[in-house]
Amino acid sequence: MSYGKGQSAINQYNQAAVNMAAEQASPHRLIQMLMQGALDKIAIARGAMERGETARKGEHISWAISIISGLRGSLDLSAGELAANLDNLYEYMERRLVEANIENNLAIIDEVATLLKDIKSAWDAIGHQVNNVSGETEVGVLR
Repeated sequence: MSYGKGQSAINQYNQAAVNMAAEQASPHRLIQMLMQGALDKIAIARGAMERGETARKGEHISWAISIISGLRGSLDLSAGELAANLDNLYEYMERRLVEANIENNLAIIDEVATLLKDIKSAWDAIGHQVNNVSGETEVGVLR
């Protein structure tokens, strides 16, 4: 029995829901969604690595790197030390994911996931500091 058309419809529905949520999200919420998306891609890549699914692993690691690159690009590097530290950490995570892909190294995947979870937890904790009027955060690391 083929589930191709049904799965395709579900994927399209999910993508439409994500697109709608992103269009309506505050900058703070959008960063949360991107971080969660990167974590999801890392988790999928980890599972693919465990199963020996090389193409799937590479695809999802690349996707995670792209998301992290987008997070990195959203930083306002003139905002000071916090933004510069995040930029360095994001760059490190990108580099480590490339290494994990080449070496098929689950420990590196786990390291990056832990780092990203730590950043996301801190980002989630500052949610109450978001200025709803201007859509900017008080920490001032975003462009």
